[in-house]
Amino acid sequence: MAKCKVKTKRSAAKRFRVTKNGKVLFHHAYKRRKTSKKKRSTLRALRLKGQLSSGDREKALRLLGVK
Repeated sequence: MAKCKVKTKRSAAKRFRVTKNGKVLFHHAYKRRKTSKKKRSTLRALRLKGQLSSGDREKALRLLGVK
């Protein structure tokens, strides 16, 4: 018999993106509220995408149905 297909967790699909090389990118938090108190350099840094660590990457890939 055929294996059951793994469904993608939709919450993870909205939060993470997998690159061609297998890295998992995410958007930083804390950039929408109280921006007047934050430094401009902090807001610029929060605009960039972050990369998940290796342990969290495995969990995210499992949620996305890649592994």
